[in-house]
Amino acid sequence: MAGDVRIMWYSDGVEGDVLKDLLGRFMKENPGINVILDNVSYSVVREQLPVQLEAGDGPDIARVTNLKALSKHWLDLRPLVADAAYWDKNFGGQADWMRPDGSNQISGFMTQITLTGGFANKTLFDQAGVTIPAKDATWDDWAKAAKQVAESQKVPFAMALDRSGHRLTGPNLSYGSNYIGADGKPAPLDDGAKNFITKFVGWVADGTMSKDVWVSAAGSTYRAGADDFINGQLVYYYSGSWQVPNFSTKIGSNFDWVATGSPCGSANCTGMPGGAGLVAIKYTKNPNEVAKVMDYLAREDIVKEFSERTLFLPAHKGVIEKGLDFKTDDEQAKAALNTFVTSTSSLSDLAQKLPGWYWSDTFYGALVTRVSQAAAGELTLEEAFSRIDADIAAKVKDSGL
Repeated sequence: MAGDVRIMWYSDGVEGDVLKDLLGRFMKENPGINVILDNVSYSVVREQLPVQLEAGDGPDIARVTNLKALSKHWLDLRPLVADAAYWDKNFGGQADWMRPDGSNQISGFMTQITLTGGFANKTLFDQAGVTIPAKDATWDDWAKAAKQVAESQKVPFAMALDRSGHRLTGPNLSYGSNYIGADGKPAPLDDGAKNFITKFVGWVADGTMSKDVWVSAAGSTYRAGADDFINGQLVYYYSGSWQVPNFSTKIGSNFDWVATGSPCGSANCTGMPGGAGLVAIKYTKNPNEVAKVMDYLAREDIVKEFSERTLFLPAHKGVIEKGLDFKTDDEQAKAALNTFVTSTSSLSDLAQKLPGWYWSDTFYGALVTRVSQAAAGELTLEEAFSRIDADIAAKVKDSGL
């Protein structure tokens, strides 16, 4: 219908409610445009949206994390927005993450920048009389400390890491891995990645790392370990900055928790940046209305309010330079957000490059499927490694690129 703009949106925390409020204001200011917000689960965005897009279908706007590999489906907003220079200035840093290689397209903007990192249940550490590992602690240090706490406090899990190739990548890079070959295409799995994956599968086998998160789902399905942490069943959880509002709301004063940055490997202590982008879809019947909605949501005052209310790290240059006043009385959440802001300075060059690399999602998908099978005991590590390479090679071949 003319004037309708449909947005496919998923939420980790309160951001869907905040967006609904902001869109309500937009519709009052623009009575001719009706914005329909479809709140869906993240798995719908990951698994169903690509199928719709391949059919030349889908919503008008979507919140997605698979930005580069699907970029041929994004609408170029450059000729449609009110001021393309404003977009370049404020969102230019991540613009390449979501545009077809070699173009100067404006596809959308990041609703937030995320950074992977760890969370420790401070109350459990205190009760166990174990010191929380220092900033430069290694993955081995954390495994040892978390296991000690779990055994002392009789909690089911010492550690968990989200079932996600992106989440596995920070530690892989910390051990010196590089996914990008000399020709820009995926390189075979190297010793850096093999070293961490071997540790990880070993931790699943000996009970240090939660088996549930990685073995309960099939294929490359995403599964987080957040609920175990929220319920006090987990000592150390490796996830990312997007969990802060979720923890603030759901943990409240049940226990004390801290963000820890990323543990170190043999090469560095990098986390992985990323985030969700709000992109316009080129199959829309209402491109001008879509551009109006995008211009509104990208406005500096709107980005600032959205970020402060959702406790997200914004991607808008002007907002970051002027600073934010996060809307929370939760000192733990404020401290955690500041830890993530500080951690952005210890990102490796390679970690900064991967969000804009065309093959990232191909690599992540193969990692999840095969590392899960190794964790479940269905494949040996050697079989898992060779299948990761084979899966990726097949995808590259099929693409014809």
